[in-house]
Amino acid sequence: MSESQQQNENSRPARRHRKVRSRRSKLLRAGAFTAAGLVLVGGGAAGYAYWKLNGNIKSVDIDAQLGTNRPSAPSDGSFNVLVLGSDSRAGSNSSLAGGNTDGTARSDTAMVVHVAQDHKSATVVSIPRDTLVSRPACTAKNGSTVPATKSVMYNSAFETGGAACAVKTTEQLTGMRMNHFVEIDFSGFASFIDAIGGATVTTTVNIHDKDSGLNLPAGTNHLNGTQALAFVRTRHGVGDGSDLGRIELQKQMVKSIVKQVSSIGLFGNPVKLYSVGDTLTKSITTDSALASVSALTGLGEELKAIGTDQLTMVTLPVVPAPTDPNRVVAKAPDADQLWAALRADRPAPAQVVSSQPANPADPTASAGPSAAPSPAPGATRSR
Repeated sequence: MSESQQQNENSRPARRHRKVRSRRSKLLRAGAFTAAGLVLVGGGAAGYAYWKLNGNIKSVDIDAQLGTNRPSAPSDGSFNVLVLGSDSRAGSNSSLAGGNTDGTARSDTAMVVHVAQDHKSATVVSIPRDTLVSRPACTAKNGSTVPATKSVMYNSAFETGGAACAVKTTEQLTGMRMNHFVEIDFSGFASFIDAIGGATVTTTVNIHDKDSGLNLPAGTNHLNGTQALAFVRTRHGVGDGSDLGRIELQKQMVKSIVKQVSSIGLFGNPVKLYSVGDTLTKSITTDSALASVSALTGLGEELKAIGTDQLTMVTLPVVPAPTDPNRVVAKAPDADQLWAALRADRPAPAQVVSSQPANPADPTASAGPSAAPSPAPGATRSR
């Protein structure tokens, strides 16, 4: 496939969304899809509002940075989105979510979203941040080349070379082209939750985590933005204290957000819709093909048929790393079978789905087939 064909394929989902709309129907629309991170939202409005929302969006030209040496883009109508939650403490993020910072930013949350060919279902794969991977050569922020290296933490890719390096590493890991990229930071996530009126979650035990700042009684709780951020950030207060327990909370949050957006009638309330769109477009960074209100609107339209019943959420199957029990590696053959299924636009394998922990707040449930111990004190930053 030629470079121009690949670029056409990669941008096709976004371009398809840029259909001409009548002035009367140019209302802000949104599609919410996150864990922490995973939230994708689009909107359109007339005149000044449209211009303002467009101006909010930050973007990265992933295609220009990575060139053509990438997996082929899907040609069957399916597409993939890499969603990252940045743990940067810059700006308004500094007082949120607890933990220490050394002035860098890593991908604290990472989800590969595979949208099926008919756009009526999706599979979301969470990649544990401590997964040891082979990181390809990347370009650092200062323009220097960072050589390829083996057995490094997955979340170091974003720290090393930003969005482009994270995408390149993910494509090498999965064998799948990432058609799009979306990043949201702490402050943006909390603001989005507040904008949609909070999110409801359920836990069977009390959760108290001084690192994330979460103090949650057992039962069903409706969380504001700050509480929701602490919920998706906490790990010491649930299960065995590993990052895998935190990922399970993030999965619950994604589904809670989808339900909340549906329950408040967001699409039928232009004023509320604009407020949510303004909040979110200020908080996200996307690839250049998604960096417009029309492109995000189209993506939201494509995703609006996907409810919680059509959403399969799994964690990449992992086991403790042979060289370091405080890290994990992809579990063979389960991980390979998972990526192969998504590359072929098939559902996640049954054995992968059945191995997922049922209740992250229960120590016995969170220590499932894919579980691994949390890093020892000092082994990684407390984030």
